[in-house]
Amino acid sequence: MYHFTGLEGERVRLIPLERSHAIPLFNCSRDPEIWSSYPVKIKSLEDMNKFIDKALDGLERKEQFPFAVFDKLHNEIVGSTRFLRISEEHNNMNIGSTWYSSKVWRTSVNTETKYMMLKYAFETLNTDRVEIVTSTDNVRSQKAIERLGAVKEGILRKKYYNLDYVIYSIIQSEWSDIRNKLEGYLSRD
Repeated sequence: MYHFTGLEGERVRLIPLERSHAIPLFNCSRDPEIWSSYPVKIKSLEDMNKFIDKALDGLERKEQFPFAVFDKLHNEIVGSTRFLRISEEHNNMNIGSTWYSSKVWRTSVNTETKYMMLKYAFETLNTDRVEIVTSTDNVRSQKAIERLGAVKEGILRKKYYNLDYVIYSIIQSEWSDIRNKLEGYLSRD
């Protein structure tokens, strides 16, 4: 049975998401560019509370495990991510619903976050497959996913929110090479 927990790296701590994270998450998400290619738009504290409530509903159903992303360098919450579409029956899951304050774009925050999550998925949970999905118009996200070493599998048409998505995956047999690549990136940062 899958068991999820918070994760901690050199720069990033992934804290299990709570309703009390609404204000810090809202405060770090005020750059409109964050939401330009994201399928959900967070324009108010009420929107952030709904975003968190939906994530926590998924947690209750054991379909998701959401995190607040805490940047130890800046000593503050800088975004959110989660394991989602968790399927113990098929031994796979997604990593997604990820967004960060523009303050940490082009830093090691996303690389370390994904490294910790992938390592946990493949080495602790021993999953067979992890998917990462982003909208076709989110080129910045696609580049970040490709930098991780995920394999682009194709386009899912009108999948969520009536948008088209690019689906990527990493499978267990690829993890060792990807882990080495990510550790190389992190050692340079």
